[in-house]
Amino acid sequence: MVDRKRVLLAEPRGYCAGVDRAVETVERALDKHGAPVYVRKEIVHNRHVVETLSDRGAVFVGETDEVPEGAIVVFSAHGVSPEVHRTAAERSLKTIDATCPLVTKVHQEAKRFARDDYDILLIGHEGHEEVEGTAGEAPEHIQLVDGPDHVDDVVVRDESKVIWLSQTTLSVDETMETVKRLRTKFPLLEDPPSDDICYATQNRQVAVKAMAPQCELVIVVGSKNSSNSVRLVEVALQNGASASHLVDYAREIDPAWLDGVTTVGVTSGASVPEVLVRGVLDFLSEYGYDTVDTVNTANETLTFALPRELRPARTAK
Repeated sequence: MVDRKRVLLAEPRGYCAGVDRAVETVERALDKHGAPVYVRKEIVHNRHVVETLSDRGAVFVGETDEVPEGAIVVFSAHGVSPEVHRTAAERSLKTIDATCPLVTKVHQEAKRFARDDYDILLIGHEGHEEVEGTAGEAPEHIQLVDGPDHVDDVVVRDESKVIWLSQTTLSVDETMETVKRLRTKFPLLEDPPSDDICYATQNRQVAVKAMAPQCELVIVVGSKNSSNSVRLVEVALQNGASASHLVDYAREIDPAWLDGVTTVGVTSGASVPEVLVRGVLDFLSEYGYDTVDTVNTANETLTFALPRELRPARTAK
């Protein structure tokens, strides 16, 4: 008897509270002010979201100097450095900050420990927008540690005043391996006041860990520049999946991946709208994977208020 083809669908998956807030920020800004609304960098790292908002009149730019003086600019969910705020002010731009509150928390930690003259070891990926924003809060105090292999390069002024912080979208396991190596080198290394890797990143990795051992293939819906989506592919492979691939759209799935596969795992990164996951499930159904079982490891209820510029005005009582 041949095992029946099935899909294991990870829960939670897709949009986190910070992404939901950021996307809605651009939508509300367009509703309120009309097009164009400028956005520095991609509002979130997802092709479909960026293309959809572009169609509505959002104009994505690399830097604030590309925005006409006096225009509206939205800062992305990944956060920006104080220098970006300064350059925006110099051009009289009307700024709306869609930085995820969990990223803002890391910025506040960086400022606090810089004031106390700590060496701050920021675990993250070089060139990622979130890392650039956080490091910009205290560049003279922050060193980037891009994974366990870079620990040997770290030099600090005072081994009794060292703390680590992290990018919010990293692999939990790899980050803790980096911390372990750092602590071997600097035994007095302090931990952040609270967990920096965001709840949604952790929850999506936990769901994949639970699912991967049962899957010959795990499909992760997400864009290649989405750190948390790329991490999900790695987590799937590290936890028992024979193969794992990252796709933006169902049309990118190679049917050859399905040869000999009974169980396909499906999940999506924290910046991925559910419509893209539904497209993947429809595609798999056409190949006989019409049984979908959910693997639920957490229930997410967190929401964030919109930036104050876009909140409904309070009516006088």
